[in-house]
Amino acid sequence: MQYTITIGTQEKDWSADQVNNKTSFVAEKSRTEFLNRAESSQVPYDLIGKIAEGTKLTRKTTARILVGLMPHVFRMFRDNPEEFISKVIRLINEQKATVIVEHISYNRTDGIYDSEIFTAERNTDYSKAYKAKKNVQDYVFTDGYARDGQSIERKFAQDMDLAEEVCVYAKLPKGFFIPTPVGNYSPDWAIAFNKGTVKHIFFIAETKGSMESMNLKLIEQAKIDCAKKLFNELSTEDIVYHEVKDYQTLLNIMESL
Repeated sequence: MQYTITIGTQEKDWSADQVNNKTSFVAEKSRTEFLNRAESSQVPYDLIGKIAEGTKLTRKTTARILVGLMPHVFRMFRDNPEEFISKVIRLINEQKATVIVEHISYNRTDGIYDSEIFTAERNTDYSKAYKAKKNVQDYVFTDGYARDGQSIERKFAQDMDLAEEVCVYAKLPKGFFIPTPVGNYSPDWAIAFNKGTVKHIFFIAETKGSMESMNLKLIEQAKIDCAKKLFNELSTEDIVYHEVKDYQTLLNIMESL
């Protein structure tokens, strides 16, 4: 373990904005030192109970998993119990997800969504919104990380607005979700194409910056796999679900189906 100490001087004249922006101090020098020893926690923890609670497993099953850990890994619990418990829970849940998804199935229900689902979210910061042309709403509030200085979702929306083959699209709200064993999952887009321009009229898309499944967290990949199973059961010649990284990838997939 190591830590860095930064030494600076506070400006004589500063405002609340400078404090909020963390510019009221001027850094002058820093040094990084190594922690040669760390005190172990003396707080008692119900190790098996906490992990069993977080993974929805029995105490017996949890104990069997912990017994299988290598000694040097298990010793990490002594130095940082809370982080050890947190990471063990995450790893177990990720492995559970990959097993559960293999056997998941969906049945159609009579429930429907109405148009109010698009107005349920109260987004007010229009400075970060994209003024759309073909979206079901006037503005698109995109999220996700940026690539080449621009949000992947924002670029995707811009490309759909320019594309003649796109009739209308919707940035799906968080209220529209697919239940999965590892949490609810919300696809990104619903797209309707002009009939005759592409092979499929309606398309549900998931935009990801990387198409490599290993670059996704296992829980997120498990949710996407559940969505694929759902839409595979619902699919007709007009409805398709697929992961895409940009609009050109979407077109390539549509033409190959």
